[in-house]
Amino acid sequence: MDFKGSDTIPGPRSEDHLPQTAQAAVKIVIVGGFGVGKTTMVGSVSEIRPLTTEETMTQAGVGVDDNYGSESKTATTVAMDFGRISITDQLVLYLFGTPGQERFWFLWNGLFEGALGAVVLIDTRRLEVSFDVIGRLEERGVPFVVAVNSFPDAPRYPIEDLRGALDLAAEIPIIECDARRRASSRDVLMTLMRFLHALATAKTPA
Repeated sequence: MDFKGSDTIPGPRSEDHLPQTAQAAVKIVIVGGFGVGKTTMVGSVSEIRPLTTEETMTQAGVGVDDNYGSESKTATTVAMDFGRISITDQLVLYLFGTPGQERFWFLWNGLFEGALGAVVLIDTRRLEVSFDVIGRLEERGVPFVVAVNSFPDAPRYPIEDLRGALDLAAEIPIIECDARRRASSRDVLMTLMRFLHALATAKTPA
């Protein structure tokens, strides 16, 4: 079949091509409650145009979705966000952002499959929405770090107070970040990779 004009199927953009030097790829999930900044983080750090599945919020979600603290938010992720970042010339991370609204959490199981680790993004205005998120990761045995997204009007707490409130083990890293900034989001991912490396090293017999 001869495709012409607007019927032509475009190929991938040159900037979306996987670097030829890449030797290893790792799947990472970005999880958290509704409106904590998962889509923002994936979009800010991805070196390719991120894939998003955001849909406009409607009246159907009133009384079902808890959007406390995010009342001005008009769209929500209904499946996943996807991005990619090269940590080194050889190592590439594939990033999967999960939907935050609880009615879409059934999709998490598929997104967790094959994930080496996770970033739990939290909003200190709504810490309680993180409890179930962390519990799900712990049940599945997925290693994770916690990133505190710095919203302008969010209260700030000492790291150890947050650790106690979230009931986190002493070895789990907690890092502050601004999900809008590429460098800050990349620092979070580097913290996760260092944590995963430390876990792997600890399991390696001497």
